[in-house]
Amino acid sequence: MLADGLLDTLPVGAAVPDLLRALDEAGTAVLQAPPGTGKTTLVPLALADHLSGRAPGRVVVAEPRRVAARAAAARMASLLGEPVGETVGYAVRGERRSGPRTRVEVVTTGLLLRRMLHDPELPGVGALLLDEVHERQLDADLVLAFALQARELLREDLRLVAASATLDVPRLAQLLGGPVVTATAPVHPLEVRWCPPPRPVRPPEGLRVDPALLDHVAALVRRALTELTGDVLVFLPGAGEIRAVEGRLSGPGADVDVVPLHGRRSGAEQDAALRPGPRRRVVLSTAVAESSLTVPGVRVVVDAGLSRVPRIDHARGFGGLDTVRVSRASADQRAGRAARQGPGTVLRAWSQAEHALLAAHSAPEVLTADLTGFALLTAGWGEVDDLALLDAPPAGPLAAAREALTRLGALDGGAITPLGRRMADVGLHPRLARALLQGAERVGSRAAAEVVALLSEDSARSGDDLVAAWRSVSRDASREGSGTWRREVARLLAAAGEHRGTGAPRDLVAGTVVALAHPERVARQRSAGGTAYATAGGTGVELDAGSGLRQARWLAVAVADRAPGRAAARVRAAAPLDEDTARDVVGVEVVEEVRWDGDVRARRVERLGALELSARPLPDPPADAVAEAVAEGVRREGLGLLTFGPAAASLRARVACCRAAQGDPWPDLGDEHLLATLPRWLDLGGVRSRRDLARLDVAGALRALLPWPQAGRLDELAPLELPVPTGRSVRVDYSDPALPVVALKLQEAFGWTATPRLVEGRVRVVLHLLSPAGRPLAVTSDLASFWRGAYPSVRAEMRGRYPRHPWPEDPFTAAPTARTTRRSG
Repeated sequence: MLADGLLDTLPVGAAVPDLLRALDEAGTAVLQAPPGTGKTTLVPLALADHLSGRAPGRVVVAEPRRVAARAAAARMASLLGEPVGETVGYAVRGERRSGPRTRVEVVTTGLLLRRMLHDPELPGVGALLLDEVHERQLDADLVLAFALQARELLREDLRLVAASATLDVPRLAQLLGGPVVTATAPVHPLEVRWCPPPRPVRPPEGLRVDPALLDHVAALVRRALTELTGDVLVFLPGAGEIRAVEGRLSGPGADVDVVPLHGRRSGAEQDAALRPGPRRRVVLSTAVAESSLTVPGVRVVVDAGLSRVPRIDHARGFGGLDTVRVSRASADQRAGRAARQGPGTVLRAWSQAEHALLAAHSAPEVLTADLTGFALLTAGWGEVDDLALLDAPPAGPLAAAREALTRLGALDGGAITPLGRRMADVGLHPRLARALLQGAERVGSRAAAEVVALLSEDSARSGDDLVAAWRSVSRDASREGSGTWRREVARLLAAAGEHRGTGAPRDLVAGTVVALAHPERVARQRSAGGTAYATAGGTGVELDAGSGLRQARWLAVAVADRAPGRAAARVRAAAPLDEDTARDVVGVEVVEEVRWDGDVRARRVERLGALELSARPLPDPPADAVAEAVAEGVRREGLGLLTFGPAAASLRARVACCRAAQGDPWPDLGDEHLLATLPRWLDLGGVRSRRDLARLDVAGALRALLPWPQAGRLDELAPLELPVPTGRSVRVDYSDPALPVVALKLQEAFGWTATPRLVEGRVRVVLHLLSPAGRPLAVTSDLASFWRGAYPSVRAEMRGRYPRHPWPEDPFTAAPTARTTRRSG
């Protein structure tokens, strides 16, 4: 199949014999090869030649992007001097060009995943080459894991190659269990120019990029066209920024072709961007040109330094794309495009100091992205815990994804349902797949397919009014994105099956389909004519002040993003809805709600998720629900709602003293434990208000908690009062249960040598000895030591101040008294 000498034309050719030998011996291998070495084009052809007659079957090459899959197939076919679809073919979403003679097929990772779910044995496939695994896209990680498990359990003969440019290769080799084969490439000189904007620009937020940065990028392109030679490849984060820079570069006198390149353009438009033109070109591209592709003629790269990555706001349930700074590894990949075919120059729209602060590598999608699709595919395949993944998915986001799939009807008890299997086969995000399949049954296949295609193709809509965008793209075949949209509609119609339309207005049709995709984003206006809405999921969303959707009381929100620091998300695409449709699509729950709101409030409530639709008083709520509501109210507001009189307070303090000394079985009567066990020790029957709570006999309820026989000994172990030497009884202060206090005048303690103890001698009382005026003179728990040590100093100071009170030299033998000394005649 390969012409003689073809392997010698690209650097990877020298590594091919070692790669083929490794596959014969181990069945798996890691191919480490930098961009431009030919790993995507020559290796599959050489592998097909090698396997011919040994392991019959196709060589399947998995690419993360459609544009790369088509380009790789076209390049391999051209090397063979054949049209695409003969020896080399490809298959991407909605398009396939291959035949019975095809021996090498290039497919997207998403399509390969669906094939593997249908038949894990991959009949007719002799080898898999997984390209660009270093990008760590979610689908690519899953394809690798599925392929490894298929080899282990079903297909020992399946050859598996993981091709990477920058990934941690030893770790990948350990996962595959095969050797590493390395190819090197000639290094062309690359000049790096640091070109930060002349004035600071705002950092990106969500999908928003400061127009000043786009002005600067356009200026750098004009500078490159003036100072340098060759075509210019410009990296921008998304299609919107590409359109903006294209507009800035167009105008009279332009002598270059400005060519957009992104995943939303048609296959023909993408293929044209990868062919040299008759004039000098400026190719405005997203990250699709970062790897896999060679854009011929490029000698200059202008890099805006931004990229779009999938993100999920788990707290609010809003997923989508976020604009972030590129990693240093991605920046190097982009820069290398300029020196792929010869000396080149990269103009970076940031400073060298900023470059040092960039992350070394981009985070794997499995750690940051919405895991709903991942969860559906793994449920269809088997347990995720059994898969050999480079990084395990985070437990919290994975659980949230499974919960979402359960609500959508795709999972039941963790197992995939028949609907879930149909959703996995559509080739869309599970939410859109559900909207297509169930929407077709409700509003007809044509309408459901058109709305879902609109949701999946960002370039086919503008503004937040989804219905207006639907009308526009339907009637204007020349509008950007219209062709891609129409092809996607045709594909989705085949997946949806035949269902006739209902004749409902477009507004409600679109709203129904969106609500099926995102039931938690069905939203109701907070106030008539306002921009603020509350969603069934419990979060807030806002329209732009000038939005025409403000007249809609209900919305089905398709796209929303939340800027950092904002509580509400901004609506980017939505369709009007009405309450009846919302009730029908999302479903209404009727609950009897008994809660504490200062008093017990009992209602029968209709809810659509977190949205309250109606409420009526519940005249006779269940007694246990009332008691729990009261208990929850006390837990929330504290024990201050109860009346703890002196008796209850004293009881708690004395029991705490016994518990501190003896432990169990004395009960814990502290605040935390009493709150946690409230319904078990306090009878809340008949309580409906604060006034009812205040009348409860708290002291009696606490006494009932004391075990027998300890309850009968409480007054003995922790008495309310202690007798002092004068014969009177003094109240014990148990404020600190471990250090009970008795306060008395110093003269009342004369003759008292042994400090009293409580709880069978385990707790020593602290004596506060007071002056005749009631002020503290000494604090002691060792009275004998006080008389011998500190008392003489106290006596010397106090006898002159209080001469009418006794201050004997020997307190041990003096008579205790609370009276003054009598004066003679």
